[in-house]
Amino acid sequence: MTSRAEGAVGECRGERPLRRDAERNRQRILRAAAQVFTQRGLDATLDDVARQAGVGVGTVYRRFPDKQTLVAELFQDRIDAVVAVAEDAHAAPDPWLGLVSFLEYAAATLAGDLGLRQLMMFATYGKDRVAYAREQMRPAVARLVERAQAEGALRRDFSATDVPLIAYLLASVAEYAGAVSPDIWRRYLALIIDGMRASRDSVSELPVAALTPAEIERSMRAHGERSSARH
Repeated sequence: MTSRAEGAVGECRGERPLRRDAERNRQRILRAAAQVFTQRGLDATLDDVARQAGVGVGTVYRRFPDKQTLVAELFQDRIDAVVAVAEDAHAAPDPWLGLVSFLEYAAATLAGDLGLRQLMMFATYGKDRVAYAREQMRPAVARLVERAQAEGALRRDFSATDVPLIAYLLASVAEYAGAVSPDIWRRYLALIIDGMRASRDSVSELPVAALTPAEIERSMRAHGERSSARH
């Protein structure tokens, strides 16, 4: 006759492999989703992820009930990394290099990851996480800009809200011309950085004021709505 203790041990032994298998499947799905969403963007489906992972779509749905849940979990670490780099750049000994290094990192990250670019620009999924990331990033970027201006390296009319728009601009260049020249965005980054400097012999007055944070939000939302309408 089997004792209760023996039965409990047997159940635990049976559960552990199941839990390990479930976690392996979960990690396989996340790796596949990273490849699919990075390359194809957020229009990819859970069926696409399942095919990439080599599992049935039912397995994907058991781990992630919908695409929004999967996208939110997948991109949380990536969003946190962008915020962390902005904060680390503030500690750079040279304020100008700190700002430029963050701008280059942000542009490279968005240029190489279509899914993250769509997520941060349009917030189609994970709106709360994206809003949190923007709220965290805004003061970090503002400090980078203020330090560079205080040192006299950055033109005085440059705004912290120019940083995300420059990153999105460069990412868009990478999207449209990347198949021909993957690093073409770096050319325009160099041109933009030269235009940011305060030490040029003659600096043209900027013809249009920088967007406010609220105007950026409205612009992103309107663009996302137009993109959705086209599809």
